[in-house]
Amino acid sequence: MSLETRINDLETRLAFQDDTIQALNDVLVAQQRVVERLQMQLEALAKRQEELIEEFGSVDDDGAPPPHY
Repeated sequence: MSLETRINDLETRLAFQDDTIQALNDVLVAQQRVVERLQMQLEALAKRQEELIEEFGSVDDDGAPPPHY
């Protein structure tokens, strides 16, 4: 195998690796956006749950078993 062939093969592999790295980076950025959005939604739900508990109290306050017992 000549030196020129080896260099061409290495350049080709490098180009494919660069494309793969860019594609993985794009996926990672998209996933990070999804994670951040889900974290914000979870925080909003937790806040809403706390508000509802404050407003209506805990369901287990009376200590009575649920009606299906």
